[in-house]
Amino acid sequence: MIKLEGITRRFGSLEVLKGIDLEINRGEIVSIVGPSGAGKTTLLQIMGTLDRPDSGNVLIDDTNVNRMKEKALSAFRNKNIGFVFQFHQLLPEFTALENVMIPAFIAGVSTKEAENRALEILQFMGLTERATHKPNELSGGEKQRIAVARALINNPAVILADEPSGSLDTHNKEELHQLFFDLRNRFGQTFVIVTHDEGLAGITDRTIHMVDGMIQPV
Repeated sequence: MIKLEGITRRFGSLEVLKGIDLEINRGEIVSIVGPSGAGKTTLLQIMGTLDRPDSGNVLIDDTNVNRMKEKALSAFRNKNIGFVFQFHQLLPEFTALENVMIPAFIAGVSTKEAENRALEILQFMGLTERATHKPNELSGGEKQRIAVARALINNPAVILADEPSGSLDTHNKEELHQLFFDLRNRFGQTFVIVTHDEGLAGITDRTIHMVDGMIQPV
């Protein structure tokens, strides 16, 4: 599903990733853990095509995304990859439903089709009654679930999450973590989650440990 071969990345004189080889299977929920500065977020951004490696290959469904030009890469990303960040990044002027629909509009989906898909996802998450509320009218847990719904709107094969429960209280963390498994079971997505949360890492299918830009052997 996702294959990384010899991934390196430098920022100036700082070598952040030092030759990462990693394979993630379709339908897996994988956590990436390690101390701050280990290169976790940089790796996730390269995996999600938001950044390019200095060397190495990134293959998603056997497509080598390193060889794609920017316009084609943006379209590939929009269709195949969903993102969830620590802070939901919802647009405050739009309702929950409208926020969820935005990636579908970018993909050229009609308003009616995007709305029907968004409502289906919100219903699955138990958020139908919050569809017309703006972000400032939602709880922290609701905002993050809306962000997950937005990541799902184009039915991507992969969901990449960077500290998705980092800003939530214990109850909302547990609900969000369970949601990832419910979504995998319902829609079949592959999840890669960067986290400092030991509880989340402990329940994922596999945990990748990173230290100083390298993956530690199990």
